[in-house]
Amino acid sequence: MIALPDFPWDRLAPYKELAQAHADGIADLSVGTPVDPVPAAARKALAAAADSPGYPQTHGTARLREAAAGWLRRRHGVTVDPDDVLPTIGSKELVAWLPTLLGAGRGDRVVIPELAYPTYDVGARLAGAEPYAVDGLVAVGPERVPLVWVNSPSNPTGRVLPAEHLRKVVAWARERGAVVASDECYLELGWEDHPVSVLHPDVCGGSHEGILAVHSLSKRSNLAGYRAGFVAGDPVLVKRLLEVRKHAGMMVSAPVQAAMAAVLDDDEHADEQRGRYARRREVLRPALERAGWRIDHSTAGLYLWATDGTDCWDQVRGLAEKGILVAPGDFYGAAGRAHVRVALTATDERIDAVVRRLQ
Repeated sequence: MIALPDFPWDRLAPYKELAQAHADGIADLSVGTPVDPVPAAARKALAAAADSPGYPQTHGTARLREAAAGWLRRRHGVTVDPDDVLPTIGSKELVAWLPTLLGAGRGDRVVIPELAYPTYDVGARLAGAEPYAVDGLVAVGPERVPLVWVNSPSNPTGRVLPAEHLRKVVAWARERGAVVASDECYLELGWEDHPVSVLHPDVCGGSHEGILAVHSLSKRSNLAGYRAGFVAGDPVLVKRLLEVRKHAGMMVSAPVQAAMAAVLDDDEHADEQRGRYARRREVLRPALERAGWRIDHSTAGLYLWATDGTDCWDQVRGLAEKGILVAPGDFYGAAGRAHVRVALTATDERIDAVVRRLQ
């Protein structure tokens, strides 16, 4: 049996109960699950494709792959062949299984960010490899590693890695034959900083060799319930993933593929959703600062990385007593012990409730 850490969110349960006891109800800013409506284009496409009795295509429909390639080109300056796009059952699934799909195993170390979404760690363990949390690749030394994860904008910190930094990571990995996998789920949510894809020519020099970019429609298009994501990049790597996923039956349902294509072609709803998050951020950040929290990084993404200087669990309890539930920073690594992650994914009414309670 592979030893896995306890599921972190289970540890938050008693604090959720405490927050739920507030007279005005809980304001849940912890998990980061979307609360706004699914775009009409997605619902219409899903319904139109509902009569899908046959097995879906593991590689995805040509329509979906072309929509994904068009979105990357139009919104992010990235050119990929539609054949080098592969739909996934959300992005978390791919994060968890990528080391296994790439053949990592016992004796290998998978490099992950020092502060990171817990599934990078779990994915390495599922493959039988060792997660190695480090932000500076110099610390890895001459060791050959199969996979290096980067995440920009970061979950949990909202930090953006500039093109120069990403370029150095790609060069380092190519010298050692490592794959760079970039989790870009928050790429369209830059605030003070503008995120860049690892597949952009300024980063990769025009070649996608050894690089994969992971994308999700959960946040951009409120499709978390649809489990809709995709990976794109190196044609050889995408083909390898496709072959394994065919054998494993890792397929995105046909109606969901239709919904994905529809929203990838539609920028208007994404701009509207971005506006919602911007308004919530504009009121929540100063409210936290007035109440004694410092916000670090948080220049992009859906979270505020906040600290009042005390232990993260003390902060979680103090906020839960006000009916506000947040995530403790140590969910994301020991370096997060003094921070909490505050999500913007709550209704305007609940965000306003948080602001009142913090006054």
